[in-house]
Amino acid sequence: MDLSPWLVVLFTALVQASAILADTDSQDYTGLVAIADNWNPNPSNWIGNDPCGDNWTGIICTGNRVTSIRLSSFGLSGFLSGDIQSLSELVHLDLSYNKELGGSLPASIGSLSNLENLILVGCSFSGELPNELGQLTNIIFLSLNSNKFSGSIPASLGRLSNLYWFDLADNQLTGGLPIFDGTNPGLDNLTNTKHFHFGMNQLSGTIPSQIFSSDMKLIHVLLDNNNFSGSIPSTLGLLSPLEVLRFDNNPLLSGPVPSNINNLTKLAELHLENGKLTGPLPDLTGMTALSFVDMSNNSFNASDVPSWFTTLPSLTSLFLENLNIAGQLPQALFSLPAIQTLRLRGNRFNGTLTIGSDFSAPLQLIDLQDNDISSFTISGSQYNKTLILVGNPICVPGSSEKYCTPPGKSNPAAAPYYTPMNCSVLPPTCLSDQLLSPTCICAVPYRGTLFFRSPSFSDLTSPSNFVPLEQDMKVKFTRLNLPVDTISIHDPSFAQSNNLQLSLELFPSGKVHFSEQDISNIGFVLSNQTYKPPSLFGPYYFIAQRYPFANGLQVPSESKSTNRLPLIIGVSVGGAVLVTVLLALVIVFAKRKRSPKKNEERSQSFVSWDMKSTSASTIPQLRGARTFTFDELRKITNNFSEANDIGNGGYGKVYRGTLPSGQLVAVKRSQQGSLQGSLEFRTEIELLSRVHHKNVVSLVGFCLDQDEQILVYEYVPNGTLKESLTGKSGVRLDWRRRLRVVLGAAKGISYLHELAEPPIVHRDIKSSNVLLDERLNAKVSDFGLSKPLGEDGRGQVTTQVKGTMGYLDPEYYMTQQLTDKSDVYSFGVLMLEVLTAKKPLERGRYIVREVKAAVDRTKDLYGLHELLDPVLGASPLALAGLEQYVDLALRCVEEAGADRPSMSEAAAEIERVIKMAGGPGAPGHESASESMSYASRTPRHPYGGDSPFDYSGGGMPSSRVEPK
Repeated sequence: MDLSPWLVVLFTALVQASAILADTDSQDYTGLVAIADNWNPNPSNWIGNDPCGDNWTGIICTGNRVTSIRLSSFGLSGFLSGDIQSLSELVHLDLSYNKELGGSLPASIGSLSNLENLILVGCSFSGELPNELGQLTNIIFLSLNSNKFSGSIPASLGRLSNLYWFDLADNQLTGGLPIFDGTNPGLDNLTNTKHFHFGMNQLSGTIPSQIFSSDMKLIHVLLDNNNFSGSIPSTLGLLSPLEVLRFDNNPLLSGPVPSNINNLTKLAELHLENGKLTGPLPDLTGMTALSFVDMSNNSFNASDVPSWFTTLPSLTSLFLENLNIAGQLPQALFSLPAIQTLRLRGNRFNGTLTIGSDFSAPLQLIDLQDNDISSFTISGSQYNKTLILVGNPICVPGSSEKYCTPPGKSNPAAAPYYTPMNCSVLPPTCLSDQLLSPTCICAVPYRGTLFFRSPSFSDLTSPSNFVPLEQDMKVKFTRLNLPVDTISIHDPSFAQSNNLQLSLELFPSGKVHFSEQDISNIGFVLSNQTYKPPSLFGPYYFIAQRYPFANGLQVPSESKSTNRLPLIIGVSVGGAVLVTVLLALVIVFAKRKRSPKKNEERSQSFVSWDMKSTSASTIPQLRGARTFTFDELRKITNNFSEANDIGNGGYGKVYRGTLPSGQLVAVKRSQQGSLQGSLEFRTEIELLSRVHHKNVVSLVGFCLDQDEQILVYEYVPNGTLKESLTGKSGVRLDWRRRLRVVLGAAKGISYLHELAEPPIVHRDIKSSNVLLDERLNAKVSDFGLSKPLGEDGRGQVTTQVKGTMGYLDPEYYMTQQLTDKSDVYSFGVLMLEVLTAKKPLERGRYIVREVKAAVDRTKDLYGLHELLDPVLGASPLALAGLEQYVDLALRCVEEAGADRPSMSEAAAEIERVIKMAGGPGAPGHESASESMSYASRTPRHPYGGDSPFDYSGGGMPSSRVEPK
């Protein structure tokens, strides 16, 4: 009797019954729960199994799919796990203002192909920016400022053709600005981007001329507070839409300012202060939109007062300190209609200072300290604002004139602006967690600091600058249906970075506390620039304080899940009955019809593996992989002692352990902040448990006990091939040993392609994923990006592009068609790396292109003497077979996959090269065990440098995933 139809009917009924309980897509629900497991605390109403139907705070859905996560200012701590990739329909991700939320940004975020907003402002994320960000081709708003990101700006970000807002400011980024080099993209490809905000980092090198062009739509270029050197490129003058330019506080920036800068007729803010700029003082004639100009503390040539001083009608602030400018100041300068501040100290202005009766009403400060002014006249009424002439001949010793008094004594600065209180009655006394609003109501405000990067004013005392901001914020928040009653602004000041900062307090309307959902909505409005301030404030960013919800978090109101309790109980009972019947039928059916032996032997799939459970019944019994308890691993590593610590990375640490059988193992223990998500953890286990070859690293087992994620590998003592080539491991490889390592890697990859069932494409072949055992045998490792080619055994797979910068197959990148020839390309790059000991891609130089350009088959060693690793020597005798080796490597990196050899063909050719070089059986050949040479060192375990579960290319900061 065939019971299959009945099983299908019953199973369908069970699925439909379960669907009543949860409308949210199961993958999205599972992903959210996995992500939340790494956070503390979570919003109070994140309960049940239906985030969409139960309106989880901060979660917005379209249909049954989660499309938005907005959790700014929730005081989250922990890290963002790789499970974020489960939310494949995500459009908005905003986790801003959670300063305890950190760790590395998971590479899997690059798989969110629908993502438009990625906003992580004011958190503590660290490590390198993953190259996979370049796969977010729909991204419009990328705001990662005010974190602790380090390393260079990935060139892959040049692929973000839809990017509008690009903010990496206030991090610890180093290196230069990447540009298109003929192979890899660069920031110059971002012709639709309007905002380059890269200030307050440690970026260096010259500003490449290619980065600016007439095709670009940039309106804000902020490169301030970095370490750029060289001169400002003349291509800057091609950016006709530009409104804000900041090159200030780059102490090594030198050379003249491009003479075509006055082509920027829309420019309102110009900051060039605190550098080593030379040449003539820039001519700003015709730049009538300029409001704020600061070029202080440079090395411009001595000059007379420029004619453009009195021709800028919008000018509010002119800062030209210590520039050696000479001559008499024109009276018209003080009558410019909008002028507020003149800071001109440390020059050679001379003669008589004349301020006419028509001086501008907004003019608050004239600072002319340390000049050569000999007299002062004023027409009409007395100028009663701040005038400072200390250090001029006019201020003779004993002078009683107030302008001869050093600032800070009898010329105190006026108090900065503070939103006034408007109380009709005696103000109440507020509780300790409450503040008094401007309308004299006690409430708990949402507080933080607004940072404006280019305000067009400098007077911090005038209500005329700040009252419009308060009014504008109130109107726009009301239009957005945000429950904001009043707004308080106070303590404006200019920070060391020259950003205007002011404290902001938003008070709730009609209640004492904002709700969690209120904070989610308000935070998102401020973090993604939904709110646009008046134009005189310019671009901004906001850093909020954690909001003190009542009792830590809001008590949830009666929800949909509460109202559905009778339905849940009824459906649960019915579902239990269906499950019981279904299981009984499955047992009967199994007894009548057993699966073929092949299926019995196949490892249990990880797809249905419930990571939330650690019971023996839920953990799959994978062939070749043992399940360890946490206590077992603690014992074999001596309680994870420092003495057994052999490496670490962003995921956690690696420990040496000894099993009771005496086998040495490497125990990789993930910790909070790891790049690893549960899906990647399962993938590593599933794939490694299915492959068994002497040139592929072996998985001994894994542990899921006590909420731990631990992998146990065979112990491979001699580090990675990359460490040997760079000298870090202390293992020295001569020509013949390198050929043996390359051959071993080729055989391991060939096994994956031709003998694994189904065939596997590794997708991340590189030197840091080739390990060396005690006899220097190569072992291919890190299967996080690997992809089966299907049960039919051959063909291709259409998939998102993943790989590592410099090794990635260009055909795969262009077509997204993955084949085994993609590994062949990466292997060819690895061959060239072994030959040269150079990184495949470094400072814009691509090893494939370098070798192709240098090859001269009419010369010894193909004319590659300058590219060869000096450790190898450069004699044809010492490098026998090199020409054939190079020919093979160049065949492997052919543009078209069809023109590349298979891995088995490549392995056979390498064996022939080894015989030419005096390989096994050749006279004088030494075995690896007899000829190994080590520097004096403390062994470093190969797993210590790469992340254990980094499915973006191995986990070392320099090898993140990067489509070429």
